[in-house]
Amino acid sequence: MALRIFGHVGTYRPGDLFAGRAEMSATRVHRPLRSGVSGAHAEGVDSIVLADQYEDDVFAEAEIWYTGQGSRDAKTGKQIADQIMTSRNQAFLKSLETGLPVRVFRKIIDEVRGEVFRYEGLYRVVGESYGPGKSGFNVWLFQLRPVVTNT
Repeated sequence: MALRIFGHVGTYRPGDLFAGRAEMSATRVHRPLRSGVSGAHAEGVDSIVLADQYEDDVFAEAEIWYTGQGSRDAKTGKQIADQIMTSRNQAFLKSLETGLPVRVFRKIIDEVRGEVFRYEGLYRVVGESYGPGKSGFNVWLFQLRPVVTNT
């Protein structure tokens, strides 16, 4: 398996659009075809996708609250049980520890292309919490803020 890349991949930059997860995987900007998290508990998270799958996700200009993995009904997106500390959730804690950047992608509707994924840029995991979500079950929430560059 290829080494995990933290930061931009190749010439791809914020604002770039991808037709789907297959294109994102082929270009290595987000390798998993289905999972919204690319990461490992020993290394951290290198990329995430916000695709309106978890009801507790919040995407705002200044920060993201990304819901951890697990215990979600695939059809409704609602939590059906408390989340546990999975290896992907542990990867977020590793990223909080290391401060390495995370590529963020978001599913949007483009006027010309329809449903696509937009590269939002590099973020850092800056916080975490575990508590009741919108459905009343305990969820992991990971706080990410944009990486500020002087270029």
